[in-house]
Amino acid sequence: MTTRASDTQAARVVPLRPQQAPPPAPEPREPLLRDVVGGVLRRERLTQGRTLKDVAEAARISVPYLSELERGRKEASSEVLAAAARALGLGLGDVLSLVQRELVAAHGTAGRGRTATGTGAATAGRYGGLCLAA
Repeated sequence: MTTRASDTQAARVVPLRPQQAPPPAPEPREPLLRDVVGGVLRRERLTQGRTLKDVAEAARISVPYLSELERGRKEASSEVLAAAARALGLGLGDVLSLVQRELVAAHGTAGRGRTATGTGAATAGRYGGLCLAA
């Protein structure tokens, strides 16, 4: 049995297009406020073992609207948010404080965020408490 020289050599592939580096991974997006607020409301309701109907009635809002708030489909006005917080036995500041903690946690490691001036300084540990701008 004879082997040909071409059988023993590995085939050489010549790319038709020049090799390019893969594009950089996109930076993670910051969560939407309505998603975080909704998640806090849902988590607090479930922790208390309460139903959507129970909390909606106590807050004097409709069950479908509360459901949409919890799923991050609707933006809550300050009045509705305060009513939902009260229905859960919380103050508006309590809910906003929980939201702030989640936003800071979602922000991740230092250096990923930007300040209002765009300098790149980390904002995750910059504010010890809740910071709201009107």
